[in-house]
Formats: sequence, structure tokens, C-alpha cells
Amino acid sequence: MSKIRKGDDVIVLTGKDRGKRGKVLAMFPQENRVIVEKVNMIKRHTRPDRMGNGGGIIEKEAPIHLSNVAIYNPTLAKADRVGYKLLNDGQKVRVFKGNGEVLPQR
Repeated sequence: MSKIRKGDDVIVLTGKDRGKRGKVLAMFPQENRVIVEKVNMIKRHTRPDRMGNGGGIIEKEAPIHLSNVAIYNPTLAKADRVGYKLLNDGQKVRVFKGNGEVLPQR
């Protein structure tokens, strides 16, 4: 189980897009990969089809491995790890390891 979820603000740790931030658009838990907004852009050559979509070169995001991204902590302004904590009312929430703040719920 990954501690990163769809909609989280993440920062890229390694690779050609190191330091870029973006929102997680999609998760692929079987392959341990995520698609991050405006990160790891590729050009896909597509053929025209009968539905009226013209062919051409489309630029889109490609999946990136989970180990290459980390959740961005806005108060510390850097990447941070995530843990879990039980609140007094019995609710399980995600917290930043760096400062103990609760991550905003999605």
C-alpha cells in the first residue's frame, strides 16, 4: 500500500524532472507508478481515426516510479515522509513525519 494518493501534491526526487512539483493525476498500484501533472512529458504519434480525431503528435504525461516522488510539505517547503496517526475520535489520518502536521483530507 502506498502512502501517496491521487490528488496529492508531490515533488520529483530524481531523474530529468528533478525538483518539479505537481498533482498526482493517476495511480497504478500494480506497477508502483504514478502519473504526475506536467512531469515526464512524452510525445505520442497518433494516427487519425474514424471518430474525427485528427492524427498528429500529442504531448502527454508518462508514468513515473513511486520511489522517485515524495509528498511535498508546504510548511517546510520540501519533500517529506508520511506516517499514520490515530486521533482521539478513532479516526486514522496521514501526518507529515517532519513536523507532525495532519495532511489535508481529499
